[in-house]
Amino acid sequence: MEAILPGAPWLIAHRSMLGINKPYKISLNGQDYVLWQNQQGEVFALDNICPHMQAPLSDGWICSDRGTIACPFHALEFDGQGRLHNADKVGSQPLLNSLELVIQDDCIWTYGGYSPKIPVPDLIAKVSSGMSFLGVAGEKSIHGTFLDSISINYDYNHQSGTHRDLFGIKANRIPVFEHDGYYAKVVQELEREDSTWNDILRNPVILTAPKTYTGTLEYAFPALTTFRTDFSLGEILQVHALYPETATQTKTFVLVYTQPKHPILQPLMGRFVLNAVATVIEQDTRAIETSYSRQPAKIRLPNEEIMFYAQKLYREWLNVL
Repeated sequence: MEAILPGAPWLIAHRSMLGINKPYKISLNGQDYVLWQNQQGEVFALDNICPHMQAPLSDGWICSDRGTIACPFHALEFDGQGRLHNADKVGSQPLLNSLELVIQDDCIWTYGGYSPKIPVPDLIAKVSSGMSFLGVAGEKSIHGTFLDSISINYDYNHQSGTHRDLFGIKANRIPVFEHDGYYAKVVQELEREDSTWNDILRNPVILTAPKTYTGTLEYAFPALTTFRTDFSLGEILQVHALYPETATQTKTFVLVYTQPKHPILQPLMGRFVLNAVATVIEQDTRAIETSYSRQPAKIRLPNEEIMFYAQKLYREWLNVL
C-alpha cells in the first residue's frame, strides 16, 4: 500500500505493552513487525515474517538467555539485527529487516523506515510532568481510515451524541483554540446534565466529575491528542495515540496518567478511569465503523474549524519540504 503520511513519527507502543521477553505484533502502513523487550530493557523490532517458510515470528517465543526470537515452525532463532543464530554460530548478514526505533520516556516511536519529516514530539514529557503513569487503556484496531479516525479527535461536537450516555454533556464551549504548525491547543469548557442513578451505576467515575469542568487538549499532529482535566479525586491526563495499520485500519491506544489529591485515592482512580477511557474508545470506534462513506457536509456546526485544521494538515503533508 502507499504509505500514509510518510516521514511522520508514530507512537506504536509503550514499554508496559510489551512485557518482558514476549513477542508483540504491530502493523504499520501495511507492513507487519514483531517487537520484544529483553530483561535489560532493550527493545527490538523486525519484519514479522520468517525468511525460511514465512511463519509469523510474533507467534514464536523469546529465548531469554540469548535475547533472540524463535520461529514457531522450526525454532529458528534471530537476533535484534535479523541475523540467524544456529548452534553457536551467528550469521554474518541479516536475513530480516529491522525497524529503527526511537524510545523516549518509555514510549516507543518509529518512522516506519521513512526519512523523518518532523521530529518526534516532546509533548508527552511536557504534559505528564509531575504525574504518575497509570496504565494503557482502549488498545484497539479500528476499521476506518486514518483520516476518519484522527478527525474524531479534533471534533468538538461529537461528545453530545457519541458520548451522551457516558458523560451527559449539555453545553460545550471552546474559549481557546491556538495552533502553530503541527501543534495545537484547545481549552474546552463542558457542562453536564444531572446524573441519574442509572448513570452512576453504569459509570461510577461520574461521581468524581464536577457539574462544570475545564479540559485542556494539546495536539502533536499526526500521532497524539492529549486531554488533561481536574476532577475531585485529582488530575487526569489521557494521551491518545493513533497510527495507520493499513489503508482502512487504524490502531489506537491511550496512555493514562494521574496526580491524585491523596495517594490513597490512586487505586480508586485507576480502576474507574481506565474503564471510562476504554468505554470512550469503544464509543468512538462504533461512530467511525458505522458511518457511511464520507460525503460533503450539508450542515456546519460550531468549532468545526478545529477539525478542518487537522484535515488541512493531512492534505498538505506531501507538499511539506
